[in-house]
Amino acid sequence: MIRSTLFGIACLISTSAVADTPKFDVHKSIVRITTTAQEPDYRVPWNPGSISTGIGAGFVIDGNRILTNAHVVANGRFISVQRENDPRQYSGQVKFIAHDCDLAIVTISEPNFFKTMQPLHLGPLPTIQSDVDVYGYPIGGERLSVTQGIVSRIDFESYSHSGADSHLAVQIDAAINPGNSGGPVLQSGKVVGIAFQGYSGDVAQNVGFMIPTPVIQRFLADIASGHYNRYVDLSIVPESLTNAAARRALGLPDDDTGVLVSSVESDACAAGKLEPGDVLLSIDGHRIISDQTVELDGENVDLAEVIERKLKGDKVKIDLLRNHQPLSVEVELEPNNSYLIQANIFDEYPRFVMFGGLVFQPLSRNLLEAFQIEDLRVKYFYNNFINDEIFQDHPQVILLSNILPDPVNAYLSEFRYQIVDEINGHKIRTLADVANAFDETSDFYTIKFVGASRPAVLQRTAVEEAKERIKDNYGVRLERNLGEETLR
Repeated sequence: MIRSTLFGIACLISTSAVADTPKFDVHKSIVRITTTAQEPDYRVPWNPGSISTGIGAGFVIDGNRILTNAHVVANGRFISVQRENDPRQYSGQVKFIAHDCDLAIVTISEPNFFKTMQPLHLGPLPTIQSDVDVYGYPIGGERLSVTQGIVSRIDFESYSHSGADSHLAVQIDAAINPGNSGGPVLQSGKVVGIAFQGYSGDVAQNVGFMIPTPVIQRFLADIASGHYNRYVDLSIVPESLTNAAARRALGLPDDDTGVLVSSVESDACAAGKLEPGDVLLSIDGHRIISDQTVELDGENVDLAEVIERKLKGDKVKIDLLRNHQPLSVEVELEPNNSYLIQANIFDEYPRFVMFGGLVFQPLSRNLLEAFQIEDLRVKYFYNNFINDEIFQDHPQVILLSNILPDPVNAYLSEFRYQIVDEINGHKIRTLADVANAFDETSDFYTIKFVGASRPAVLQRTAVEEAKERIKDNYGVRLERNLGEETLR
């Protein structure tokens, strides 16, 4: 079977020399970043995790800042930054990181580092079939290198770093390989993108993607407040209205304008403003085309791109038809936390509570991948967390993820991977609820699981007797992390 998958990488393949231009010396703008990272272990959440080293690139922008990919510095414990033609290694610190759009800002405390550096400036979104130069640090060499490519597509693409986000991306016919993540993509001396992911497999050869300047500009605007607030989202599901009969039934003319709202999430910022059955006609003055696109920067792009360029607290005006009547609404935009369950987690230790050798953890993408869980109920809760609004009753889906065998928990192995519903009559909505329930003094702790025919029961005196034994047997350094322990 032929497979092709997107991958994010922290490391460009080329040995071509970089030529100076009359306008700037690119050697004074680009840096090599080496990150020593510690990847948390979700199977053994009290352990620090494994150590690895990755290489990527970055480049200086105004304000003595280095812009790079989030995945270049994610989970970083030590970041080393090197200038071209300078053997010294400078210690870098992550100032801002945006895992949802794979961008980060690194700063250097050494005051002389930026004295000889030249900041690069952002250019416009490149046009189809235009040439670009991709800079970075390839495997197999230590020096800066460059490859050339042609812009072949501008579209919404999945960003592999988070695994749950899609944003505007530019496809080029230059392979993005381990070595050039975070490196600038230049056109006429201006940055038009950042190299960040490519295809692996036998289907797509010499295909790479860059993060374009609209995404970069939005990130820089977001962090201007001193804090990164993440992307905002209307949290609606639109449907195309290209079918002539459907358009006539909704009272729409045959002008390819309008999309149908099929659902609005109850916790969405659009809730109470938009309703299922609404026909969206325009957004911030941009006509909405029936295939769910709008025209921006001379290109037809996904409707979501209008929202993508907004920040938390910004407002968007939407013209629509409701029950055949024209209406205008204004929505104040906010991020949607419910989507985070399906996004990769970085820069924090796994959250968990251990009690009597039972390990409880919130359901997440990281947890599913670590344990390779195939339980159908767990997969249903994960896959339908948004669509079926499971978050209403379970803001966090708490699993009994592991059992450290001990006499205190004998005969409880059948409950592994079960979803916790109640502990001693207390509804479990978050991991903090689990901790609070076990903190209460009781002779017995009765744990009920969703869909289970019988509960799991632990005796308090037996748990207390087993506590140190279990910690010694399994090297448990702490019995809970509710979010206090982070990598940064």
